[in-house]
Amino acid sequence: MKTLAKWLATGTLTIAATSAAWAAYPDKPVTMIIGYPPGQATDIVGRLVAEKLAQKLGQPFIVENRPGQGASLALAHLAKAKPDGYTMVLSATAALVTNPHLYKTVGYDTLKDFEPIGTLIDFPLLLVARRDAPFNDFKGFLAYAKAHPGSLDYSSSGNGTLSHLGMELLKRETGMDLVHVPYSGSARAMTDMVAGTVDVGIETVTVTKPLIESGRLKLLAVTVPHRLKLFPDTPTLDELGVKNFNVAAWLGLVFPSGTPDAYAKTINDQLQAIIGDPEIAAKLESLGALPRLSSPEAFAALLKQEYKTWGEIVKQSGAKVD
Repeated sequence: MKTLAKWLATGTLTIAATSAAWAAYPDKPVTMIIGYPPGQATDIVGRLVAEKLAQKLGQPFIVENRPGQGASLALAHLAKAKPDGYTMVLSATAALVTNPHLYKTVGYDTLKDFEPIGTLIDFPLLLVARRDAPFNDFKGFLAYAKAHPGSLDYSSSGNGTLSHLGMELLKRETGMDLVHVPYSGSARAMTDMVAGTVDVGIETVTVTKPLIESGRLKLLAVTVPHRLKLFPDTPTLDELGVKNFNVAAWLGLVFPSGTPDAYAKTINDQLQAIIGDPEIAAKLESLGALPRLSSPEAFAALLKQEYKTWGEIVKQSGAKVD
């Protein structure tokens, strides 16, 4: 009985100490790694969120930029980090669910090496066309493409990017025959579309909005399931008959695998308040971003689903990146 009592007392003390440690989290600076250079949209969002997390949790959240390999270098570093809650990565869709299918090796297993914290936002994409294209809306585009297979080309910001794979998904769902013209970035792709060199493309609101508003590009459709406040009269592809079409670049936070669930919940609870703050919401809207908050469990399910979906699309497209 004394042994049992001693074990129970020791166990109780251990649980109490562990609970106290979790309750105190974080008790030192936390590093948020971003796989893109400073000034890009993901970096801007990360710094906004890091600043607010620091205010709410009473410890510095330090942003560290580690660009390279389509943002996969940041995740490769995280996979080897100590799972103590003090290193996380803010990742976009590509690095987690498409890059592992595109590169020979990325240095991590998305479904095994990370502890999901939650998604934050979506960057919706828009389907746009050159202003002198022989159609003015999506139905006209679809009809023209079906009547002239292989005669239209589409731009992307590079092989394996969402602007490439999103259009490949649209091709698969509609049966259109379009020719892919990859560029090294969105800016060059949109410049050539404005010049009439390429016909159509899918790109973010941030990149396309000024070109649409100035009349230099035609807006054909929205790639997410709901209309956007910025373009309330523009229908979604789902409305236009491409059912359940949903292509957006989401951002989510992950810890290394093995990080205590309580730490992910602590950060996730704060994200709910931060993304819901009117000031932050307005800043995100100016970047063309929409709130997409999820629990750690929901984010884990999303990763599993999208890892499979985009893996199939990468395979069908034949896209590879050295």
